[in-house]
Order: sequence, then C-alpha cells, then structure tokens
Amino acid sequence: MTPAELIAALPEGRLPPALTQMNAADLLLLFGAGLLVAAVLSLLAAPFFAYRPSRRALVRATRGMPPQERVLAIGRLLGHLPEALRAMAYGSAPALEPEEIERIALAARRPRR
Repeated sequence: MTPAELIAALPEGRLPPALTQMNAADLLLLFGAGLLVAAVLSLLAAPFFAYRPSRRALVRATRGMPPQERVLAIGRLLGHLPEALRAMAYGSAPALEPEEIERIALAARRPRR
C-alpha cells in the first residue's frame, strides 16, 4: 500500500488527505518563515559582529591634534596614560615627535592593580 492509500483507509474524523501533502503554498510559507527567523537572528547577532577599529587605528586617528590634546586623547582611548607621556600631558615636558608618541602609546600595556 502507498502512503496515500493508507491515509485514505483511515476512518472518518482524521485529517483529509489534502492536508497531509505539501503543496507549493505550504513550501512558500515555510520558506518565508525561515527568512523571517533568519532576519530576526541576524538583527540580534549584529552587535556581536560589529567592526571595531584596532587600537593602532584609533591612536593614528589622533594625528592632527595638538601634542598635549593628543596625549590626553590617547589616554582616554587606552583607559590610562602611559608613564612616559604623563609629563607631556600636563605641560611640564617638551612635546615629543608624533611618531614617538604613537610608539609609546602602542607599546603601553594596561597597568596591573
């Protein structure tokens, strides 16, 4: 017996045979539901896959600023001010070359507490 014959042999009160078969409208509905679920999941996951510029790119973005302001901006970016740049930030030391400021900022590690 084929599946269609088995379903037809069921007593009345069961699902009609037309409801047990997939047609084009059902497949289209399932495809649309899948697209909707994928859209919702991608919106929920988007913040986890957002592009974050590297620390090097953030430090280089400060190149056009005056030296003292640049050092303070680097301190905000890093979350701390490297020891070698502290005197310059407060104006008690002469300004360093831009390349030297970048080298110090990129080599700095977060202090341990």
